[in-house]
Amino acid sequence: MGVFLTKTKIIKDWVDYNGHMNVAYYILIFDQHGSEVLLTNFNMGEESAKTTQKSTMVVESNIAYKQEVKEGDEVDINLTYCDHDKKRILYKLEMVHSEKKFVAATYETLSLYVDLGERKVAEFENEKQKIMKDYIEKNRSNFDSNNLKFSDKLKK
Repeated sequence: MGVFLTKTKIIKDWVDYNGHMNVAYYILIFDQHGSEVLLTNFNMGEESAKTTQKSTMVVESNIAYKQEVKEGDEVDINLTYCDHDKKRILYKLEMVHSEKKFVAATYETLSLYVDLGERKVAEFENEKQKIMKDYIEKNRSNFDSNNLKFSDKLKK
């Protein structure tokens, strides 16, 4: 289940003295290879921050480490859930070993939409709400709402 976002390979610099990927790099991969891809799809990524001065900021996250990955392993980053209200976006990602197909980790995050000029929470523009709504509707059958930590934080 889930919607494929991207794939990446575990490099030597991410591996610790235990011989597996260090905890810090799970967040790096989820952020750069998952969140950024998703938010770019919603016109809220780096380009938006630079051109419109609006972006998202994570306010809460939960990561679960399920099985180790090692140098040279390739992992897929999939979106397993997404929803939003007028100011917040909630999504959950999973890291899946590309070859062996096990879930290595999951990452759930709740972010606020922020006007960077004022450094204050803002409401999503109608255009961005429509993009998210259409994406969620298109992919709803691939989402799993079980075991979410932050779904009660959306103000619907």
